[in-house]
Order: sequence, then C-alpha cells, then structure tokens
Amino acid sequence: MAKYGVPVAKGQAATSAKEALDVAKGMSAQGVKDYVVKAQVLAGGRGKGTFLNGFKGGVHLCSEVDEVEVMASKMLGQRLVTKQTGPTGKPCNKVLVTERLFLRKEAYFAILMDRESGGPVMVGSSEGGMDIEAVAAESPDAIHNLTFSLDDGPNDAGLKDLAAKMGFPGEDENAQCVSIMKNLYELFDTTDATLIEVNPLGQAHDGTLYCLDAKLNFDDNAAYRNKEIFELRDETQEDPREVEAEKQNLNYIGLDGNIGCLVNGAGLAMATMDVIKLNGGDPANFLDLGGGANVEQVTSAFKLLNDDANVEAILVNIFGGIMRCDIIALGIIKAATELGLQKPIVIRLAGTRVEDARQLIDESGLRMLTTDDLQEAAQRVVRVAEIQKLAKEAHLSVKFDLPL
Repeated sequence: MAKYGVPVAKGQAATSAKEALDVAKGMSAQGVKDYVVKAQVLAGGRGKGTFLNGFKGGVHLCSEVDEVEVMASKMLGQRLVTKQTGPTGKPCNKVLVTERLFLRKEAYFAILMDRESGGPVMVGSSEGGMDIEAVAAESPDAIHNLTFSLDDGPNDAGLKDLAAKMGFPGEDENAQCVSIMKNLYELFDTTDATLIEVNPLGQAHDGTLYCLDAKLNFDDNAAYRNKEIFELRDETQEDPREVEAEKQNLNYIGLDGNIGCLVNGAGLAMATMDVIKLNGGDPANFLDLGGGANVEQVTSAFKLLNDDANVEAILVNIFGGIMRCDIIALGIIKAATELGLQKPIVIRLAGTRVEDARQLIDESGLRMLTTDDLQEAAQRVVRVAEIQKLAKEAHLSVKFDLPL
C-alpha cells in the first residue's frame, strides 16, 4: 500500500521474538512509544481468537519494548483459532509490529467486483473497526456504495460524497480520504486485485488518515503478471489439500464433510454435491477433473481423497463427453493397485466409452458399488459413509478391501 502512496502505520514483520524486539527498538529510536503486535494469520477475527497453547488474542497492545518480545514469543510457532479458521487454527509464522496510533475516528472502506453492476464497487461506512457483516445486518443504512465502470473509474464527485458518508465531511479530511481511495483503486486496478478491504481506515489525533488493517485478494489467473505479489504467497496458511491439488492441475476446494467427490465438469460437480446434501450427506470437497484429465491426474485425484482423513467414502460421478469413462476407470484401477486405496467407492458412469469402462472395472477384480443413476449413487455413498463414521466413533475397524 505504501508503494501506491497509501498512508500506513510504521512497522515491520518479524519471524522471531528477537526480531520483533529489534523492530520495536528501531521504532523506539524514532520516537514511537506504543506498539501493536499482530499475528500474521490469513483469517478474520484475530483479535478475538485463541491460540492452541491457550494464549488469547492475535492482536495485542504494548507500551514497553520488552512487552513486544513477550507477546511475539507467545504467538510465533503457535496455531491461532478464529471464527474463520476452523478448530485446528492456522499457524502463526510471522507477527507484524507497528506503532500504535490513537484514533478519534474509524471508518470502513473496500473495493471489490460487484456481480449486480458488472463492475467494481466501492463500499464505505462510518462504522469501522468492527465486524462489517454485523453492521450490514444491524444498520444497513450505514453501508454506502459507489459503483463505476472499469473503463472510466470513479469520479471525484462520487468519491467526495462517499468520503463524507464515511464520516469525513471536513475539507482536509475529505481530501485525504479521496486521495486514499484513488490510490487504493490504482492498486486494485494495476495488480488484478479482486478485493481490497480496509478496516479500520482511522483518523489519528492530529487529523491524519491511515489504513491500519487490510485484507487483499488477487486473481490467481493473473499471477504471471504479478509475480512480485505472488512470491509473497505463504502456503502454510492454505488448505494443504488445495495446495497439493494445484500442483497436480486439479480444480479442488476442500470442505468439511466426509464424502469425497470426483467429478468432471464444474456444473456436474455442484449438482453432485447438492444431491449428496439432499440425501443427508456432507461433501468433503469440490473436485472437477475437467475434460482433459489423463490417467496420472485421475490417480492423483484419488490419492488426494484417499489421504484425506475426513473422507469416509468416495463418489465418482462422470458424464463422458470430452472426458472418456474408460480413462476414469483406468485411473481408478491404477490408484487402487498403486496406492492401496482403502476408501469405499461408489461409481456412476455415463457417456463416452461407458461400456469399455464397465468392462475394465469388472475385469480388474476390484470391489466397487456401481450404478447408472446419480440419485441411487448418492444414497449408497451416504449410507456407506455413515457406516464408516459410526464404526470410527465406536472405535471399530471397518476395512473396505478393494482387491478381493
């Protein structure tokens, strides 16, 4: 942000308590007397989070240099659990040490793509420094939008009006806010960002405006032209299943259920998850093989599902158009023989070379539940997953041996 002329608090990231202390000492030499230590975890709600070691809060205020080292030591190397991380939390490998600014006003500002208008939208509110979703639910009139086109960008009149509605009507503060919004839009436009969220956009006691906490998302399809940004990627903050899937060129999103899904086509994948839910099950993932997958990618997909401890059963739903059913069958057979695939599998195949696929599965000697009907396939996989789950809860071993 500073690179684009956006005012931010003095600070620096640290990966050890000693480094955090050195940062604080350097800031102290510049006249800083109060500090903030923030856990660098990619999740919201850090301030109200709890580390697995019992230490509460991912954001702490410090009035002494030595306190910074103590707080950093309690955060680094630990996992922070917030309302967005799930019970296992996310690792805290860095902390950000910044100067503490005493604010007299806090606002909210964001830029994102708006589906309804078909372009970007700026969102502002005078009620910053808090959960914006709660503000939207409880005080919707406090949320203000400014839509515009990518070609023209936001106009000055609209920016001034939005800044005033955000709580900055005075001439100087309004001009500061407009300048910040323009600079943030330049950042948004030139880096292929999909979201820039600043909360709070704070006004210090001397009237200066600062962006004090922010979340930025970037379009990974444009990674090739934003290499400097994507080099900052921290894979430890991501779902390891998704990281591995990306390496195998698989379209995968991890979920919290226990039924693994392997499907070709995004629309069919969504429909498959819906049918699983309608039958009382919970999908463990979205996994779209696409139309050009080969045997190795199919095998990698099965390995991903087989290694997932949450997956109790796997549903394969393939409609063979571009993706041939026999390729899927070969991938299943290879995965079962090479990976020692133990998860029960329910298969629904239809379309191109489906008879060849059935013959391959029949001749393989592998025990799988097959059907031509998606509803029946969903019912079966939900029942199998439930059996697996109940057995696990009762500490019983249920082994589904694919090779007879």
